[in-house]
Amino acid sequence: MLSDEELLRYSRQILLPRFDVAGQQALKSARVLVVGAGGLGCPVALYLGAAGVGELTLVDDDSVELANLQRQIGFQQDWLGDSKAERLADRVKALNPGVSVTSICQRLEKADLNRQVEQASLVVDCTDNFSTRFALNRACQAARVPLVSGAAIRGEGQLSVFDARREDSPCYHCLYPEDGNEELTCSEAGVIAPLVGMIGSAQAMEAIKVISGVGEPLVGRLLILDAWQMRWREMKLAKDPGCPVCFR
Repeated sequence: MLSDEELLRYSRQILLPRFDVAGQQALKSARVLVVGAGGLGCPVALYLGAAGVGELTLVDDDSVELANLQRQIGFQQDWLGDSKAERLADRVKALNPGVSVTSICQRLEKADLNRQVEQASLVVDCTDNFSTRFALNRACQAARVPLVSGAAIRGEGQLSVFDARREDSPCYHCLYPEDGNEELTCSEAGVIAPLVGMIGSAQAMEAIKVISGVGEPLVGRLLILDAWQMRWREMKLAKDPGCPVCFR
C-alpha cells in the first residue's frame, strides 16, 4: 500500500484518471534493470526513480570522464574518476529516498546477465554497443521480460519496445541481425547533448507505460528522431520468421 507521504509525492501522477493509485502501486512493485549509466541511462534512472519505481538496478562498468559531462546529466565535475553506476545510484537516492537503488559496477555477461534479467520486471537498454544489445535481447526473450531499447548518435535517435510476453512482438534481432553491424560510438561520431535526454526520457515513459499497463507502448513500432529537423518518423516492425531468437 502507498503511505501518506507517497500519496502526496506522487499526487500529480495519481490524479491521472487512467493511471490512478493502481498505476502507482504497479510502479512501486516493479524492479527495473537499467543497463548503461551514460547519456541515456542518466535520464532513465532519474525519471524512473522520481516516478516511484520500487527497485532500480543500475549497471555500468565505466567511470565518469570529463567528456561525459556534456550530456550525462547525472554527474558533476568533482566526480571525475568515480563509478558511474554508484554515482548515479547516489543521485537517484538523493532525489527519492523511498526507492531502492542497487549499483553493479561491472559488465554483466552470460549467467550473471541472465540472472539479473530474470529477476527484473522490465529491462531498459541504455548501452552504446551492439554486442551488449544482442545479449540483452536474448536474455529478455528467454526470460519473457519486456525490453525498452533506445539509441542516440550524432543528431539521430531511435526507440522501440520488445515484449516477449506478446505473440505479435518482434525482438531486437528482428530489427538488426547480428551479422554485418558496424560498431560506432559517440566518441567516434559525436552526439548533441539534448538528444540523449529526449530519447532517455522517452524510454522512461515507455517503461512506465509497460509497467502500469496504461497507454500503448511501442511494441511493433520504431520511432526515429531527426533532432536537427525536429522530426519524428514511425516505422512498423514485424517479426522476422527466420529470427533465431524469436523462433529458437
